[in-house]
Amino acid sequence: MASEDVRTLERGNIYFFYRPKTGETHPEDLGDVQRMYMVLSPDEKARYRLAVIGRKRLPDPAGKGRGRFWGFIDQVAGAPEPIRDELKSLRPGPDTPEEGKTPAARPVGEGVYRILRHKDHTHLVYSLELPKRPGEAQDIFRVEDEASYIIIVKNPRKGGRSAESGLGEGERADFPADLQQAFHGQDFGSAEPPDLLDYRGAEFILISASEDISREFGIDLQPEHEKRDTADIFTDLKLQRGANPVKPLFEGTMV
Repeated sequence: MASEDVRTLERGNIYFFYRPKTGETHPEDLGDVQRMYMVLSPDEKARYRLAVIGRKRLPDPAGKGRGRFWGFIDQVAGAPEPIRDELKSLRPGPDTPEEGKTPAARPVGEGVYRILRHKDHTHLVYSLELPKRPGEAQDIFRVEDEASYIIIVKNPRKGGRSAESGLGEGERADFPADLQQAFHGQDFGSAEPPDLLDYRGAEFILISASEDISREFGIDLQPEHEKRDTADIFTDLKLQRGANPVKPLFEGTMV
């Protein structure tokens, strides 16, 4: 039974991807990776958010406050196709050799998520549906069977860019007045409302909270038993079969 001080603000499908570095066809570790992505597809509105995870992996959910990883919303669309196309392979020109091509992003996890209000803060929680048996790829990117992170959103009008992370002033989100007021003049605020994540350049921090959602909140996200032919990554995100290598998603391998 859910705790009385927990309220669901948003729920939907979540996907994790990684893109190997240019010319890298057989990545083995984070050194061979250009970017890690997280895609949020809410249930109750036509919205697809493509987020970049700054350190190319998720914080260890068991860290309980010690892991604090920065990320930002790179693209927001009302349909899946712009996100799907962004995740394809990138070739600068028709005459560019294979070693000059940026490989397609590879799915490394699919599941369900919620953004929760818990007391005075918000959490992003998820539970995996695929792969059925997480493997090497999931270990590298710390994509756990399920995890909980406190999520806070950066006020684009406060603070500068740190040496390790942060968007430049012209790259940050431009929130409308009603959403900007949600920060109450503070440097960071909760992800309430989740509409704060509907703007390109919105910056957020994920803070390790728990690897056991049921024990933390008393809820079951009820992930479905997906198969290759029913995976939401094809039916919801409209990923085109063959355009992105899917072994990491179904077999847990890097390649």
